[in-house]
Amino acid sequence: MLYRTLGRTGVQVSTLALGAMNFGAIGRTTQDEATALVDAALEAGINLIDTADMYSAGESEEMVGKAIAGRRDDLVLATKAGMPMGNERNHQGSSRRWLVTELDSSLRRLGVDHVDLYQIHRWDPRTSDEETLSALTDLQRAGKIRYFGASTFPAYRLVQAEWAARKHHLSRYVTEQPSYSILQRGIESHVLPVTEEYGLGVLAWSPLASGWLSGAIRAGRDITTSRSAFMPERFDTSLPANRARLDAVERLAAVADEAGLTMIQLALGFVTAHPAVTCALIGPRTLDHLHAQLAAADTVLSADVLDAVDAIVAPGTDLAPHEKHDTPPALLDPALRRR
Repeated sequence: MLYRTLGRTGVQVSTLALGAMNFGAIGRTTQDEATALVDAALEAGINLIDTADMYSAGESEEMVGKAIAGRRDDLVLATKAGMPMGNERNHQGSSRRWLVTELDSSLRRLGVDHVDLYQIHRWDPRTSDEETLSALTDLQRAGKIRYFGASTFPAYRLVQAEWAARKHHLSRYVTEQPSYSILQRGIESHVLPVTEEYGLGVLAWSPLASGWLSGAIRAGRDITTSRSAFMPERFDTSLPANRARLDAVERLAAVADEAGLTMIQLALGFVTAHPAVTCALIGPRTLDHLHAQLAAADTVLSADVLDAVDAIVAPGTDLAPHEKHDTPPALLDPALRRR
């Protein structure tokens, strides 16, 4: 396992990190299975576990807490808040009122007295940067969180938050967690230059592009990934974006074969090759999935292989731009662009 410094914090983290979104109802994972995944990941040298309050409505945090009992200090523990937790209108977002309340709930579910990294799951356009950063700074000073970060923020919001922290003399985000893979490279043109400028660590999620780069999806095969059942539009090959993805996957498979790599090694090696990326978040549901992904732990792609990837999916290009999670609200809601 390789290790890198998380932004400018001085904390060393593994280049592969364990994402726990599949723990619980989402991945139909039992506690015993989740604990086995944590055991195997830690044994392999992974030392960062990332979860969120909304994963299976808190069940993921509970499972992580039970799995790490007795060894909490041996790992970097990260969670997130901000997505809706139920139907009550104020049980979401990044207001002081909600963050203070929800962090206590996360700590209770995890069975710990602090988390190492507390992340705002999505930018909340209803809440000012000063409000959010002030609350996070106070939670940090209270010892409940060591650092805090952003997740899937547009580049300009990261810059705005940096400006607000400096103006109001508050602590700043130290990480960003964006979606990044060979098939979704848009952040190379805006988010990653900003994270490099401000020294933010980058935890890349969905490096296997929801299974497109797992090796299981190939031309002529039925697509039966776990995601295809509840997100069928992402795998409908009658759609132009998905046909483009399938074509790219076939060409990437040839590159992997020629280099003596699995598709997973190619995909994870690509993500961790970018100098702005600290680690790739893997989210296995089974031990077989985990072991296949751990095979990429020390994969370092040659310049020739990276050039071949660039020739298939151009740098800064998203093959499915409609799946972006950082689109400005005015592009999604017509009412916000009408006088």
